[in-house]
Amino acid sequence: MILRPIQTGFAVALSLVLAGLSVFAADDRGPTDDALLQGAASRIDEHRKADGVLIVVDGSGNPIPGAQVTIEQTRHAFLFGCNIFLFNRVGEPGDETAYRNQFAELFNFATLGFYWPSYERRQGEPQHDHASQVAQWCKQHGITTKGHPLAWNFADPSWLPDDVGQIRTLQMARIRDCVERFRGTIDVWDVVNEATHFDRAEFARNSPKLTRMWTETGRIEFVDECFRTARAASASATLLINDYRVDPAYAELIDQLTQKAGQRPFDVIGIQSHMHRDVWSNRRLWEACERFARFGVPLHFTELTVLSGEPGWEKPRAPGSWPSTPDGERQQQEAVSRIYTMLFSHPSVTAITWWDFSDRNAWQGAPAGLVREDLTPKPAYTALKELVKNQWWTRLTQTADADGRVTFRGFLGDYRASARVGEGEVVELQFTLAKNDANEQRIVIGTGAPRND
Repeated sequence: MILRPIQTGFAVALSLVLAGLSVFAADDRGPTDDALLQGAASRIDEHRKADGVLIVVDGSGNPIPGAQVTIEQTRHAFLFGCNIFLFNRVGEPGDETAYRNQFAELFNFATLGFYWPSYERRQGEPQHDHASQVAQWCKQHGITTKGHPLAWNFADPSWLPDDVGQIRTLQMARIRDCVERFRGTIDVWDVVNEATHFDRAEFARNSPKLTRMWTETGRIEFVDECFRTARAASASATLLINDYRVDPAYAELIDQLTQKAGQRPFDVIGIQSHMHRDVWSNRRLWEACERFARFGVPLHFTELTVLSGEPGWEKPRAPGSWPSTPDGERQQQEAVSRIYTMLFSHPSVTAITWWDFSDRNAWQGAPAGLVREDLTPKPAYTALKELVKNQWWTRLTQTADADGRVTFRGFLGDYRASARVGEGEVVELQFTLAKNDANEQRIVIGTGAPRND
């Protein structure tokens, strides 16, 4: 491609070309919505796939031409997730089974609730047993777990004392207890939630004690201490800062936190995206990604919501007053396909978490789920599953060439391969296809056991 200056937006356009874009707009804000979406397929191929080689050999290491090789992906490296707040709380056994089965069919990432007021209703009696049960089920189904959140001043636990020093001590003890207790089971944490505007009037009213403690401690000092406490509890944990603000104010907070700590205390930047009123355009999605990609850490879209009913915020919550509608479900499906395609195509994004799996008990009573209140799948669920488990999923069967080799290009993640000659023994191999790796595996036929080289 020959690049020519368009106008003052050329520098922006050029940076996006390097990220995989191929279509531009004569607009100093960069590519148009259509251009961004049109470039998504090539970006996905560049950033979400890698080349692999399987070599079929006999016990002496000689290649076996003509061997039949089947390769199938078993797990994405990318994290496709949802909160799992209704686990064991759905109601009827049949509904619980439907909830779990549909969740596990689609997702490899789950967010567990650690909201302090409800997690520890009585001091010294946190709901560790429930969290452990959910985490163990997720582990059995190959689902990575995240705890959310460790520190957030949206409401005070009813038993919290008045003394600011005691509150701060209790807050750090809670962080330490949760991260240490679940080490090896839950190793991803939203450590601090919504620190950018922690002192907004709503929170000062609903959480006066925690908000006063944050204020007197100092926003940056408090956030830094939370991360230092979590890191001391688990050196290997993945720690997130998370916020609903996606504007320069959040980026400024991150800059200040990094300067205070002398390094980035977090591993991942979390970006909320509740779209109850307005669904984000491709440009807005891309601008949010670009704003925070400069920090050089992965980005997680932690709380994604698009409604399948009337748009709005905090509508009346009477049963049936905010229904999912056929037209709303169609619009939700279209938005889900577009948003996931855009985010999956950005090289800095490594996880997307849909916020409510079902309309049942969804946040604000909104029709926000991928499945309806009766747990039947909406078109958005079907569309997302088509992307995650079909279009963005690798499965193939090939015949080894004269050198016993099978070459392929697949989506990053875990795989299972099998090889056989004629009607002979089937030998299986499990491997991981990774970025910036040789990705060369050997399958040995004739020894009865596969070997990884």
